[in-house]
Amino acid sequence: MSKRILAIALAALIGAGVATVQAFISKPIPQLNIYKVKDDLYNIEGDGGNVAVFVTNEGVVLVDDKYDDDHDAILSQIGTVTNQPVRYVINTHYHGDHSSGNARFLPMAEVISTANARTNILEHKQPNAPHGVAPARIVFTDETAVFLGGKEVRARYFGRGHTNGDAIIYFPAQRTIHTGDLMAGTTPLVDYRGGGSIVEWTKTLDAAMKLDFDTVIPGHGPVTDKAALLTYRNNVEKLRNCVYGLIRQGKSQEDIRDILMADYGWEADGVNMQWDLPGFMTELKPTRLE
Repeated sequence: MSKRILAIALAALIGAGVATVQAFISKPIPQLNIYKVKDDLYNIEGDGGNVAVFVTNEGVVLVDDKYDDDHDAILSQIGTVTNQPVRYVINTHYHGDHSSGNARFLPMAEVISTANARTNILEHKQPNAPHGVAPARIVFTDETAVFLGGKEVRARYFGRGHTNGDAIIYFPAQRTIHTGDLMAGTTPLVDYRGGGSIVEWTKTLDAAMKLDFDTVIPGHGPVTDKAALLTYRNNVEKLRNCVYGLIRQGKSQEDIRDILMADYGWEADGVNMQWDLPGFMTELKPTRLE
């Protein structure tokens, strides 16, 4: 009887080991690709947010660094265009798909973010954040700049939107900006836990639109242009005004949920519905836009 129990236990251990190995083998390796934007400015796409790669003869400046698991793939893609090391990483905001790579880059580079983005990481404001996201060591409130190899990158904070610490990264010589998730996907995601605002979002983009640029690297999606950013801004306003009008009509949260699913394609249990809708109901009270 004891031999039988031992055999069963051994089989269970072997089975668990096989399952663990299979899970490890089946874990997808991040598939990233790098594309030239302009001159020495590139963009890495795939798995997480877009990573801008700015090459100089004294090193590389990155905008965002995706997930921790993307670190080696990011370095591999950078290696296809330069042998210069990464010197700086500028976070557009604190979310894990844009800043989880910080911990792996901090031994080799300085990480910069807005002060609010650092605070949000330290206070664990993102409920579904990966474990161990490291905050920036250098922060700014309104603006800062990096000068490397005779080239300039500027980081500006224009106000709240996706979070309360969204940075617009500006490459003046290339007339290009990286918006982070102030432009991403087809509908705005407002992180109310992280200080975001659907009311302030359009004001923030209006301020950013005054920069001299023609090319836009969004937080997610293909590189685009200033006209597309304006369209995105107007769609944010359209969504906000729609929900505001529904609230004024006395529609319930459930009524508005159904309309957002029908007219905007939101999923019933999607992150937009979980994050945006409850916040909209609070922020878009009738007195707020009058």
